[in-house]
Amino acid sequence: MSNAFQNKVALITGATSGIGTQVAHDLAARHARVVVSGRRPAEGEAVVKAIQAAGGTAAFFPADTSKEADVKALVEFTVKTYGRLDFAFNNAGIEGTPGLTTEQQTEANYRQTFDINVLGVLLSMKHEIPALLPHGGAIVNTSSVAGQVGMPGFGVYVASKHAVNGLTRSAALEVAKQGVRVNAVAFGAIQTPMLDRFIGEAKTNNPQRDWLAGVHPVGRIGTVAEASQAVLALLENPFITGTILTVDGGWTTQ
Repeated sequence: MSNAFQNKVALITGATSGIGTQVAHDLAARHARVVVSGRRPAEGEAVVKAIQAAGGTAAFFPADTSKEADVKALVEFTVKTYGRLDFAFNNAGIEGTPGLTTEQQTEANYRQTFDINVLGVLLSMKHEIPALLPHGGAIVNTSSVAGQVGMPGFGVYVASKHAVNGLTRSAALEVAKQGVRVNAVAFGAIQTPMLDRFIGEAKTNNPQRDWLAGVHPVGRIGTVAEASQAVLALLENPFITGTILTVDGGWTTQ
């Protein structure tokens, strides 16, 4: 097991479920000190307790990444608690209202989706980068295959993930010579609570889920463990920046 995360400090937004929770556990298992963040305190504290029960080091700080005061306080808490920031995984995001065609879209859906998926990433990087600059480090943002293709009925979500890719690439170029790396992971379908909201929970007869699994050439939906492996690889590798790593079971290769 790599020692790249030994005694380093990692901040994870959207860490109260799904991929964020898995990344928090995996980093803590590699002896990083982890700050878990999200909008649901009960779930966040449960993640921290599970990490601590496994012998890891973690703390929870509630934050809504669409609010700059929350993000600023989150980064300040991280540095005050553990003395520094080395890694950040900006994973907070929502799916918005699915199934709306362009003429059906609403201003409310646009604002909520972009506030969390785009503004949240922007504000997170805005406050994380100054904390990383003194000693270098890495940021990974959560994107999606929706940031690489069009999807009918999901235009606002698709647009938000295209925006995340643009922010990622631009920030990477701004700080590359200063020892800070910025990447994103474009996930295909990963088994998370968000996916269940999209297509319904896994069960014996779920044609929509079966269809989605079949869209991936590997023939199945990905796991949070597989998603986490990709995130950790980008955090660790010192020669990767400005990359949108596609982890989608071959979906966008077709």
